[in-house]
Amino acid sequence: MKNKPYNVVSSEGDGNSPSSPPSPRRQTSGFSQCRRRLRSKVPLQYFPKYSLAAGIFFRRNIQYLLLLFFLYFSGLMMCVGRFSNFLLHSREPIAIYKSHLLLEKFWHDIETDNSTALELSSVWQLKRRMKVHKPCPVPTVRRHLSSVEVSSGPTGYLIVEANGGLNQQRSAICNAVAVAGILNAVLVIPSFDYNSVWKDPSEFRDIYDEDHFIATLEGYVKVVKELPNELISRYDHNITNIPHLRVEAWAPAKHYLGKVYPVLQEQGVVRIAPFANRLAMDVPSHIQLLRCITNYKALRFSSPISTLAQKLQNRMIERSSMTGGKYVSVHLRFEEDMVAFSCCLYDGGDAEKFEMDLFREKGWKGKFKKKDFDFVAGRNRVDGKCPLYPLG
Repeated sequence: MKNKPYNVVSSEGDGNSPSSPPSPRRQTSGFSQCRRRLRSKVPLQYFPKYSLAAGIFFRRNIQYLLLLFFLYFSGLMMCVGRFSNFLLHSREPIAIYKSHLLLEKFWHDIETDNSTALELSSVWQLKRRMKVHKPCPVPTVRRHLSSVEVSSGPTGYLIVEANGGLNQQRSAICNAVAVAGILNAVLVIPSFDYNSVWKDPSEFRDIYDEDHFIATLEGYVKVVKELPNELISRYDHNITNIPHLRVEAWAPAKHYLGKVYPVLQEQGVVRIAPFANRLAMDVPSHIQLLRCITNYKALRFSSPISTLAQKLQNRMIERSSMTGGKYVSVHLRFEEDMVAFSCCLYDGGDAEKFEMDLFREKGWKGKFKKKDFDFVAGRNRVDGKCPLYPLG
């Protein structure tokens, strides 16, 4: 009967007749006895298995903790990066660069500043001697080219398509005359590539004095306004039907003699497109002088452009009374392609950023999305790499 109290706690007992739980003293002694029995009956070789399981469990917990810490740190860095960019954008000076009120505010300080770095009166004083422009040695070039033309005669006709802005077009025209001298070819008045940025349909005669160009180069390189009818008729009177050659950038004179000259001899006409930076700087002296004559003598703006330029110059002199008629002319280059390439932000907001991103992708095909390309618009502005914003 002494073991009967241990049978009172049973799953079959009546729920209405509560039974008292075993005394704590007997439970503790029973648990201790079972633990002692377990120690005496379980062999020692089983303990390493329990240690191995505990180690695996512990290592998994460590991995989870490291993963959690990595995710937390990554999220923190992303938030900090965005927050710093936000601060840069919010502090980015935009309106101050285009406000004429800023000039009015500091004009008195600029005018009265006597420091050596900002003294206004010293701006117009030349502190070093100007380089004297030497004239092109015309007789040397004329004698050399005349001897070549008399001995062999023109090889054929050269057509080039000048692309880029005004400065690139001017450079391409000078190179076209030089290449015509290398190939002993007749140069057709260069055509201008229609640019998707400026959308300017101007032709050579709209910008430059065409007759002056032809007359100045007479005796050096023969220039004509269009191909002869018997030659252009082979291409349905359309110059674009003439197969064009692609020449490597900064090609030396020997490249034209080896690759272009045979085609010119065979077909009687050759078209090169595009033609920006297609001739090396290092060319024979008589060819280099053709560039000189073209740049400084043959190229002259057309009458409408020259007249407008004179009006602007007179107006600037009249309105520069504070400096005795002296003024500074600055080409801001505030154009869509320049703004997009600079990666600078202005006051156009999200619409401007979206439009510039599209323009960069269209014009440079992922150049600005490469992993090694890193830029911050605010940093570019502080470093002075942003085009100046025009007033008004």
